[in-house]
Formats: sequence, structure tokens, C-alpha cells
Amino acid sequence: MADAQNIPAGSTTAGSIAVAAESTVATRMSAPPSYDVTDFPVPHGREEEWRFTPLDRLAGLHDGTAVATAGGVTVEVSAPEGVTVETVGRDDARLGTAGTPVDRIAAQAYSSFEKASVVTVPKEAVLTEPIRIAVHGEGGTAFGHQHIELGAFAEAVVVIDHTGEAALAANVDYVLGDGAKLTVVSVQDWDDKAVHVAQHNALIGRDASFKSIVVTFGGDLVRLHPRVSYAGTGGEAELLGLYFTDAGQHQEHRLLVTHNSPHCKSNVAYKGALQGDDAHAVWIGDVLIEAKAEGTDTYEMNRNLVLTDGARVDSVPNLEIETGEIVGAGHASATGRFDDEQLFYLMARGIPEQEARRLVVRGFFAELVQQIGLPDVEERLIAKIEAELEAAL
Repeated sequence: MADAQNIPAGSTTAGSIAVAAESTVATRMSAPPSYDVTDFPVPHGREEEWRFTPLDRLAGLHDGTAVATAGGVTVEVSAPEGVTVETVGRDDARLGTAGTPVDRIAAQAYSSFEKASVVTVPKEAVLTEPIRIAVHGEGGTAFGHQHIELGAFAEAVVVIDHTGEAALAANVDYVLGDGAKLTVVSVQDWDDKAVHVAQHNALIGRDASFKSIVVTFGGDLVRLHPRVSYAGTGGEAELLGLYFTDAGQHQEHRLLVTHNSPHCKSNVAYKGALQGDDAHAVWIGDVLIEAKAEGTDTYEMNRNLVLTDGARVDSVPNLEIETGEIVGAGHASATGRFDDEQLFYLMARGIPEQEARRLVVRGFFAELVQQIGLPDVEERLIAKIEAELEAAL
């Protein structure tokens, strides 16, 4: 087995709260993390971590039949002055330091990429403009790796924009030095036939702050696996997400926050809307509080709004606690249709039903969109939501 960092694999058993005592609660993935693709069996769809994913729509990324093609994707990085942008080979020691692959596709991506993008923000630098990374599919198959690192007390915003058509398997690393603050906005605005599977690894330094905003609209199949662990005490993580799943689309977000240091915080909030036949959204929210992570404060929430018949949501929050010395831990999951009271309130004030429904959906997403803090990105996403609503209502 290839060497693997000491980052526990994700908990995806459909349970509510598991408090570990002397016996081990079997809520983590069966395969340990590894950089070697041969350490992971080819999934057959009955495994807990794969049972929601339509394997026949993964374009061979899961079974070794996918082969990288020339010009599969292009990657362009635009960064403010003072930021170092490099294209490096597989032997760069920085790659993989934020986390180890935890499934076969992530390991395949790590084993198959040829060049990686490394973006470094020097210590104490406070960027006034965002770093923008454009990943554009050119119709082929690609394996990618990106590494974003902030020095101690640096502050930065990164926007990763996925467009075009491709079958892409990738790993993305975020490494935060002590006291650093990083906000990442990852937008999946693929064309209809794209396939995108990625593992996002964040390693948060002492007293550092990490905010991730994942926005998923496009693609035939998108499966993202954000993971967070802490390199010191006092770290904070906020994982926000919104998705709009259309007819026939499969959008899957599988999160794991591993509290492996004392006195750290995490907050997870994902919201999704679905419309059309065979629209399928999956949200798995795992939080592990290790025995040494005393003083942990964590909460996770997923809410889904089903706009039409024929759509399906699978939402599974999991919480595993190995110490009783915590500040707080909780989770919530809710799926439903329009709130009749909200609709009645608006319609009673003369607003037509269709417009009232649009207002309810806009309000549903507004809280998360406003967290982005970049006017051009916010305006684009609001326009995208409006376009989706025109088709739905």
C-alpha cells in the first residue's frame, strides 16, 4: 500500500450520531487513503460510498478505461502582483500535502496527471483582487491537480471556474499557514455532457480561517468531495454550497470535516433546488471529532427545494464523536416543496403565483449567494438561477 497521510477516510453510513466508546463504530470508508490506484478496488455500485453514483455515466474514470487526451482541458491562472504561479511536474514535493486520495477516481487522478498548477501567496500578503483560475473543457478526458498555498497571515480570495465539456478527474489542495484567511469559490458551470469528479483537500493552520463556496449548475454528472482537516488549534472552516439540479443531471457533494486538533470550529451549509425528470442530487455530510479534538464547535445543514415531480434527493448527515469535551455538535437535513405559508403571504399582497414562486426560490438561495462577496460572480450566479427558474416555473 502506498504511504498515506493520517487523515481518516469519510463516514458515509446512513446514521445520525455515533458516539465511539471502547468499541469502534463502523462509519468510515472501508478503504484507507492512498496515492496508489491499485489500493482501491473497481467500484461496482453496492459500496456505501458509491451506491448513489451512476457508474455507467463516469466516462470510465472509475475503472481505468479512461485515457487522457490531448487538449482535454485548458487551465489559465490570473493572479495579482506578488503571487507566484507555477506549472510543475509530478515530482514537486508540495503536491498532495493537503490530503491523500480516498477513492479510486481521486487516486487515478493523482497517478495520471502530468503537470500541476501551483499558486503561492507569500506570508502576510493581503490581496485586494481575487486569484482567478479558469478550467475549460475542450471535449476530451483529463486528469488534473491544483495546489493553492497561503503563507502565515496571508489573505486571499480564489475563484475556480469550470466551463466547457470534458471528462475531468482532479485533486485540488488548499494549504493555509498559521493565521491565514482563504476564501475559495468553485463554480461548476459545465456544458450538458461534462463529467467532473474531484477531491478538494483543505489543511488549515493554527488560527487560520477557510471558507469554501461550491456552486454547481452544469454537467451531466458532477461528484465533488470536499475534505477539511486541521494542522493546529484555533482553526475555522466554513463550507457553503448551492446547486441547481436539472432534468437528467446527477450532482453529488460528499463532505468530510475531520476535527483532529483542539478548539477548532466548522460550519457547513448547503442548499439545492431540483427540477425535471430524473434530476438527482446527493449530499453526504460527515463530521468526525477525534478524541484529541476537545473544545470542538461544529454544525452542518443541508436543505433542498423540490420544484417539480420526478426529482430525487438523497441527504445523509453523519456525526461521529470520540470525546465528550466539546462546545457543540449538531446537524440538520430537510427536503420539501414550496412553503405554502410563504406563497400565501406573497399572493395575498397581489403578487401572481408564478412570480411568488420565483421570489421564494430567490430568497432560498440569497443567503449563500451574498456570502461570495464578488459582485461579478454574484451577478452571474443570480442570472443563472433566474434562467433555471424560467424553465422550471
